[in-house]
Amino acid sequence: MGSLSLEMDFEPSPMTPRSLAAMTPRSLARRRLFPNVDNKKQKMAQPGAGPRKNLELEVMEPALKNDGPSLDTILVNYLDTLTQRVNYHLGYPVNICYDHYATLAPLLQFHLNNCGDPFLQNTVDFHSKDFEVAVLNWFAKLWEIEKDQYWGYVTNGGTEGNLHGILLGRELLPEGILYASKDSHYSVFKAARMYRMDSETINTSVNGEMDYSDLRAKLLQNKDKPAIINVTIGTTFKGAIDDLDVILEILKECGYSQDRFYIHCDAALCGLMTPFINNMISFKKPIGSVTISGHKFLGCPMPCGVQITRKSYINNLSTNVEYIASVDATISGSRNGLTPIFLWYSLSAKGQVGLQKDVKRCLDNAKYLKDRLQQAGISVMLNELSIIVVLERPRDHEFVRRWQLSCVKDMAHVIVMPGITREMLDNFMSELVQQRKVWYQNGKTDPPCVGEDIGAQNCACSYHKIDYICP
Repeated sequence: MGSLSLEMDFEPSPMTPRSLAAMTPRSLARRRLFPNVDNKKQKMAQPGAGPRKNLELEVMEPALKNDGPSLDTILVNYLDTLTQRVNYHLGYPVNICYDHYATLAPLLQFHLNNCGDPFLQNTVDFHSKDFEVAVLNWFAKLWEIEKDQYWGYVTNGGTEGNLHGILLGRELLPEGILYASKDSHYSVFKAARMYRMDSETINTSVNGEMDYSDLRAKLLQNKDKPAIINVTIGTTFKGAIDDLDVILEILKECGYSQDRFYIHCDAALCGLMTPFINNMISFKKPIGSVTISGHKFLGCPMPCGVQITRKSYINNLSTNVEYIASVDATISGSRNGLTPIFLWYSLSAKGQVGLQKDVKRCLDNAKYLKDRLQQAGISVMLNELSIIVVLERPRDHEFVRRWQLSCVKDMAHVIVMPGITREMLDNFMSELVQQRKVWYQNGKTDPPCVGEDIGAQNCACSYHKIDYICP
């Protein structure tokens, strides 16, 4: 096989990075990635705005005759479907609004592997550790820890960050019990199973925040063993924020000295938001680690994350690996070398001012959606400092699937990410209001009561919407 040529594979015609960045995903695909496909409108049925259907693909053998569509045609039409579905992606925390994919596309010709410690150079040149360290330094400054005091790495996502943070706690405090609220991300309980840790599930209030009285009771009950606490900065479904300062005060009141507890902060979505609203995440406090997901609020085409901990803790995990001429304290070993470049590019292009604007816009749009739902008589809850709008679950599965909503029990939620516009929210509201007229037109079926799930004051069911009279 011949070598991969930049001119041959990525520059079929003279183009500048600026012109590349200006292209739409569809035109980029057809002009650069699939040059053998006619760039004119394809004579295939357009998928419309409905949910994406399974393509039922098979791997093709190039030596065999194939009467079906070509590889390029399949990919172009797949890309067309994704491009149309972008405007109906409301239920999951992924920022799909970024413009750097075209500029950075030429990097896809290289295999970049950041295997091992990001602060140690490998014996090969195909890595991006210099970009990775720049990203880590940026987050270390954001979370108030000096360069010579921290260690971290770019992970494959928030789950890996949680697995790493909790493993650090377990290694530092082998007899420790893991405490996590029932609204914590499922990966926290996965870590407990993987590491065979004793754990306590803490109750939550109706808004999803940790029940501190329950935490206190269970800490006192297990006072003879150290505590490893997962603090959630933005719960997965309701966007509630556990109060780190209250938790630290409870630990002190229960007699836990700082050498007998470890705190991991899961800030997957909100870790890039709270520093611009309320500086609650800081290594000036006795916390052990913080993790965020890079593909969520910031945005990246590939899942990724950032994990930061104290340098003094990392020796408990570090292993010298002669084969790669490096020390490794990561979970995954081989790590994507592209994601640090995407994160570095996004952070450099936006800066803190740009991120602060994104945070304000998302908070404003979340409140806008909440107000519109309330005006329409629909049950809704929005936590303070949150962009997750929780509403009553739509009755029709097809509607849920069309708008790609996440649902739990009788609740659904919309996560108002940077790429979500008011026009999209207005379209969603218009369809929801019209569909509810169909679902509940005969009066035989009522909207669900979600008073126990989001609070009676937020429920608009037939019982709670009337004035409540105390007995």
